[in-house]
Amino acid sequence: MLNLSYEYKLKPTKEQISQIERILVICRKVWNYALRERKDWINSRKCSINACSIVNEYIIRADAPYPNYYVQAALLTKAKELFPELKTVNAKRCFNRC
Repeated sequence: MLNLSYEYKLKPTKEQISQIERILVICRKVWNYALRERKDWINSRKCSINACSIVNEYIIRADAPYPNYYVQAALLTKAKELFPELKTVNAKRCFNRC
């Protein structure tokens, strides 16, 4: 059996490079915020109630649901109203790997 593979080299213009970099910056911000939200939720449940550290305390309500993909995607839709730069890219596509 013979497999063919092709290689393509993109040569974007300076304007396209700046647009790609802007999209990647926004995607990175969305991804990092979602990841931090999940890590904070997990860290808030690690220590027992009588032995929490005063130095490193994560205060999240006890009945707060785990911020899974569906919860965070719904909040991202609401965040688009507050932050207009999120409307310029399909931020859910960047967030889809989470």
